[in-house]
Amino acid sequence: MKIAHAPSQLDRRPRAVAIGTFDGVHRGHQSVLRAAVESGLDPTVITLDPHPRIVLGNRVELITTLERRLELLAEVGIADTLVAAFTPEFMRLSPAEFVETYLRPIGAEAVAVGADFRFGSKRAGGVDTLTELGLTVLGVEEVEGVSSSAIRDAVRDADLATAAGMLGRPFELDGIVVSGDQRGGTLGYPTANIAMDPQLVCPRYGIYAGEALGHRAAVSVGTNPHYGGTERRIEPFLLDFEADLYGKRLVVELWERLRDEAVFGSEEELIAQIAEDVEATRAASRPV
Repeated sequence: MKIAHAPSQLDRRPRAVAIGTFDGVHRGHQSVLRAAVESGLDPTVITLDPHPRIVLGNRVELITTLERRLELLAEVGIADTLVAAFTPEFMRLSPAEFVETYLRPIGAEAVAVGADFRFGSKRAGGVDTLTELGLTVLGVEEVEGVSSSAIRDAVRDADLATAAGMLGRPFELDGIVVSGDQRGGTLGYPTANIAMDPQLVCPRYGIYAGEALGHRAAVSVGTNPHYGGTERRIEPFLLDFEADLYGKRLVVELWERLRDEAVFGSEEELIAQIAEDVEATRAASRPV
């Protein structure tokens, strides 16, 4: 998939363009994207970054990084993605100016959007506006009960089965592996310490079962209260895995919440509990 940051970076050719922020690329988004992919035209996406609600001063916990969003768009068959910067100048574009600036130059003939899609200054444009401006609006099958906000709520509550049902895949943690306290290695369970963007949604603290790099992973999300920690740490232990991950990006699927964090009476009790967590991780099932 080609990634562009301005319309001039994409060739003008017959395109079906899906427009939206697409945070999470959930099943509702996938329905919009599928309409573009199945149109017979070049399937293209215009996605917004940063998230418009963040620019407008609201607190939004994102489901995916921009990097992961682009990977997921490629996986569903999108040929080209234009990442449009959501700036004050962008916000001032009228619906007609948006079409003339972003859609006409790349050859858009059809558009795929959700039923509640609004665009242009003061959200003045909608689906009817696109038709009036000469674009074909593709039919999109509505997916009931799926939204980014509902997914965020499910993740915060550690309801991973519900989140996965809406996403069409397990919820993921995504970040760069950095140096940690290295206590896991001394306990016999070396973990990777993931530095995750604070703008990303995170489940409530506890121990989770999941997967990373094709290996089952027992994942600690929290502050390590046994050692008096105060900062949030995300530490997956990859089962049957030996490699240096420092400095590398790691995407970790979360499948199931195993237990709360705890303070133990001794190191031996902690090690025994980790061993139980590992066995529970081996027995866990992927939610979708």
